[in-house]
Amino acid sequence: MRGMDYVTSLFARKVVAAAGSGIDAAAMLAQVGIDPDAPWNPGQMIPAARYYAMLEAIAGQIDATDLPIRTGASMRLDEYGALGLAFKAATTLGASYARVERYARLWTSVVEYELRPTTGGTLFILHRAGDRHLGMRLSNEATLASAVSIARQVCPVPLSPVEVLIRHPAPPRVAAHEAWFGCPVRFGAGLDAILYDDETLARPNILGDEGISHYLAAHLDAELSELTTEPPLVTQARAAIAQALSEGTPKMAEIARGLGLSARSFHRRLSDHGMTFQTLTEETRRDLAEGLLRDESHSLAEIAFLTGFSEQSAFTRAFKRWVGTTPASYRKRLSHG
Repeated sequence: MRGMDYVTSLFARKVVAAAGSGIDAAAMLAQVGIDPDAPWNPGQMIPAARYYAMLEAIAGQIDATDLPIRTGASMRLDEYGALGLAFKAATTLGASYARVERYARLWTSVVEYELRPTTGGTLFILHRAGDRHLGMRLSNEATLASAVSIARQVCPVPLSPVEVLIRHPAPPRVAAHEAWFGCPVRFGAGLDAILYDDETLARPNILGDEGISHYLAAHLDAELSELTTEPPLVTQARAAIAQALSEGTPKMAEIARGLGLSARSFHRRLSDHGMTFQTLTEETRRDLAEGLLRDESHSLAEIAFLTGFSEQSAFTRAFKRWVGTTPASYRKRLSHG
């Protein structure tokens, strides 16, 4: 089983801020495991499934048609840490987007980007696997809006793409999308992508600096190398826990042994990451349950078993504690998304 998918907590905070007073911001952030009173930390990652569920919960409380555009418009390069600096320091907009294509894995495990030459320019493509449920649709629109927002922050002249392509069907209104992008927005397309003409991508950035750019690229390459050669212990542990859950609640000693560690060493290394085994198990159970509920082929009784509960009633109580609604209601909401 592959590890859980994650996105930066920055995205969740931005969406909640853009949603405004129509929602309980603190409750929404708590739902994805973010302390609303803590400082913003883009390095804090949250499970993607939980992020999508939060988007769907917000859409259940307010009209979220324009929410992705407001979210994207609020993104600032300075909030992206080293990746934002590398984008800013690149000498042209095309080079900036090439940085995103290469280094986005430091920020998210659910999205890959591709620059693809085509007729009329180059496509900046967003690849994200999975069903186009409401949470993912909103997230994809916000990601594309963010990509244009950060481009405008380095461009010396007003910038608009040639066209924006979005795979899913159009929402009830698209005026805000077309006004923000400043170009045609084609829903129901074969790709999620932004088309730029070659002149726009070749234009020098306001703050481009070759020396700083090389330094930052080396720094990000080092981070990427660590990410590639040694999957984080926490990710490995989540996968092992998820596999063991169908046999009941896993024991720390057994998971540690499967990872080649003593229980004491495993406990200490989890503590270094700010985690306890109990918290990790609870989070994995919740994330696995949310993922399985998206698949209609699994009954609620099967999902209870696969997430380590001996009875469906115990699963229902735990799920309601995690998400605030029953598994049946959660699945029903997804099917209507």
